[in-house]
Amino acid sequence: MCDLLRINTSRGVMISDGQSRFSINGKPIYHFAGTSTYSEYTVVHVGCVAKINPSAPLDKVCILGCSIASGLGAALNVAKPARGSSVAVFGLGAVGLAAAEGARISGASRIIGVDVNPRKFDQAKNFGVSEFVNPKDHDKPVQEVIAKMTGGGVDRSIECTGDVDAMISAFECVHDGWGVAVLVGMPHKDAVFKTHPMKLLHQRTLKGTFFGNYKPRSDLPAIVEKYMNKELELEKFITHEVPFTEINKAYEFMLNGDSLRCIIHMDG
Repeated sequence: MCDLLRINTSRGVMISDGQSRFSINGKPIYHFAGTSTYSEYTVVHVGCVAKINPSAPLDKVCILGCSIASGLGAALNVAKPARGSSVAVFGLGAVGLAAAEGARISGASRIIGVDVNPRKFDQAKNFGVSEFVNPKDHDKPVQEVIAKMTGGGVDRSIECTGDVDAMISAFECVHDGWGVAVLVGMPHKDAVFKTHPMKLLHQRTLKGTFFGNYKPRSDLPAIVEKYMNKELELEKFITHEVPFTEINKAYEFMLNGDSLRCIIHMDG
């Protein structure tokens, strides 16, 4: 949340002089999100670099740079489900499954996955998800379905889609009195979150998080160590690996809903 380095996908230039460090045929190539990682070498602000264990395999720990840390931290650092509690996760992509993994590590006894793509359900079982809800299978709002399933609502919910309707459902499906909903997904810039104020007065809590409340430079090295110590499994998040020359195929996997994380080998 640093004011200087806060993510700005439209900036595209270095902070110091407002210029790009890349060009082709005299035309500038801009820095996406301040990192520009689709290149063999890159130039970034020092605040965007985290020094990690040099023995860590980069083709595995690279996925901690965004989605996995965001979902994992949303559960471990923000939602903080108690052992034996119930958790609903909206969206079973890489971020959502990382959130489910965080809930599993926390000891949640009931993890409900919510997604409109039923092909994701089998894979989600590897991350502790034991029950599944497809909103398309019901003729009433999914929050009402979950409330009925759980006798009033879940203890925690984590929204990982960026869809504002899913955000509202995630908030309204937590239990009165103690339920906490955490928003992780990035919404459309014109999206508006609407709910009845009584939902808040009934002592539900709504929270938001960015990058799972991790501080990249200081916290990422520790997450890498968890992986190195076999306390965190990353391989199960990786569904495809392709050479850089087939990068468009990786995007096809993503758009078709067939991929969690696709590793793109820069030396391919």
